[in-house]
Amino acid sequence: MANLTLGEPAFLILTALAAQPQHGYGMIEDARRISDGRVRLRAGTLYTVLDRLRSDGLIEIDREEVVQSRLRRYYRLTTAGADRLAVEAERLRHNATVATTRLAALGGGAA
Repeated sequence: MANLTLGEPAFLILTALAAQPQHGYGMIEDARRISDGRVRLRAGTLYTVLDRLRSDGLIEIDREEVVQSRLRRYYRLTTAGADRLAVEAERLRHNATVATTRLAALGGGAA
């Protein structure tokens, strides 16, 4: 995964976990807030991405607790996950800067 770009769900999940360990529903809500409501992760997508991020060593289980007879698993960012998120954030920042510069050269960009 180190040489591949992160998809938006993975980027948002890592960003959510950069603030604090969270459980699934917390990450879904945080991803919605981070994206200003544009991205609404579904549970199936969330847990597929969590499994991949965990197998890649970017996140790990922080703790588990039982709430109303249901297991709630909290995940946290690993050092490798924080490093990967920083690389991806810089890649996106660079791409946005190039796009903004080129749009400005066109005379303003979006209509």
